[in-house]
Amino acid sequence: MREVIRIDKGVTRHPEHRMAEPVSLSIYEGEQIAIVGENGSGKSRLVDILISRFPLLLNEVKYDFTPSPYQLVSENIRYITFRDSYGTNDSNYYYQLRWNQHEIGENIPTAVSFLENAPKKLIEMFHLEPVLNKPVITLSSGEMRKFQLTRALTTMPRVLVMDNPFIGLDAQTRSQLAELMQTLIQETGLLLILVLSKTDDLPEFITHVLPVENLTLKEKVTREEYMQARQAIQTPVLPQLERDWIINLKEKDISQIPFYPQRGGEILRFNDVSIRYGERIILSHLNWVVCEGERWALSGENGAGKSTLLSLVCADNPQAYACDIHLFGHRRGTGESIWEIKKHIGYVSPEMHRSYLKDIPAIDIVASGLNDSIGLYTRPKTEQREICLRWMQVFGIRDLAERTFLKLSSGEQRLCLLARAFVKDPELLILDEPLHGLDNRNRQRVREVIEAFCSRKNKTLIMVTHYAEELPTCIKKELYLTKNI
Repeated sequence: MREVIRIDKGVTRHPEHRMAEPVSLSIYEGEQIAIVGENGSGKSRLVDILISRFPLLLNEVKYDFTPSPYQLVSENIRYITFRDSYGTNDSNYYYQLRWNQHEIGENIPTAVSFLENAPKKLIEMFHLEPVLNKPVITLSSGEMRKFQLTRALTTMPRVLVMDNPFIGLDAQTRSQLAELMQTLIQETGLLLILVLSKTDDLPEFITHVLPVENLTLKEKVTREEYMQARQAIQTPVLPQLERDWIINLKEKDISQIPFYPQRGGEILRFNDVSIRYGERIILSHLNWVVCEGERWALSGENGAGKSTLLSLVCADNPQAYACDIHLFGHRRGTGESIWEIKKHIGYVSPEMHRSYLKDIPAIDIVASGLNDSIGLYTRPKTEQREICLRWMQVFGIRDLAERTFLKLSSGEQRLCLLARAFVKDPELLILDEPLHGLDNRNRQRVREVIEAFCSRKNKTLIMVTHYAEELPTCIKKELYLTKNI
């Protein structure tokens, strides 16, 4: 059987990008691969070797791209990374840009500007006609994934590597994406390599699995062998010591906190709220009340307006001033500052993850949550540092405190941003797809942290996820948004 990719004792020259042991691997024609492993296990380092991102010490990777007419690796392999799934890496992007669409000028590219050479069949296959004229930064999670896949396939690569392609997608879109991948395999002979943290997402077209543990590539196994050996996590993951610490945190004295309602009062109220951008209606006549101590799931298909709604709550969307919105007992636009709002909110979202592009120590990222800043350029004070380290310990990343953010795996980055959301012990916790990119064990740990946090009096939660099994049991209420056509 013909080998498409072969590695013989591959060792990356730079120690920072090196696996713990030399990598030997053959991937054959007809195989479809999933690379799996815990956060920080070395999945991305293995991909770097597979795609020849960094030179090796001795034996270079051998490729046979037949029947591709191209010879270069750059012409035959496309890699869609975790950050690409949220949008193109652009130094001009800032956190609130998606909501400040009045600032989107002619220099902001639309989807069609990247897809001018895309075959019409691909555009139709991914149902992208309605979004071609939209600025790329305004695409929903599902639209972004299809856009990136179409863009990658326009050059007809022989090998396509995708990092967690199903994150942030509703059930219908996940199913559609898997079917599209299956079609591409059948019609083009494409070799797909999926990098997966959430192994529940292992599509049926995958034939073989490459497990990675502790920076070591384990033996390649068939999908059936892997699924039979995979064990569900049955016991609690969060240590009891950490659980008790969260539960026993001292309750805040709200009499000393400005801009906050009386105990048991309304945290937020939306009265007939509508949001639109140009001709596109995002939210239509929405009425919603959340009281202190309630725990809500915010759900709906991709593009239904969930992230837009949360941007109104978090004071990131300027359209809030034109709407009848009350936060913490005060109507927006009656003299409050966004900082008075944000001091009560712990927040994590895909937009936030994308906006963190500074390679500063992880503990500084966590500490930025104390002051609601995107990035922190001064070291935390001693007492602040201890609080940050304690929350990093809760999320299992205390030993990463001094490692810089961009050197962390995407899952470790997400755990860092979660610690940032909790670090000031907020009254309102808003978690927009908080488990993105996390392995099964860390997903369980984060759910247990949320459960412990919400077991305390007066804590309010709003959580978005497209996986019902990810919702903590403390959530008893749901707001479902319907997409406006």
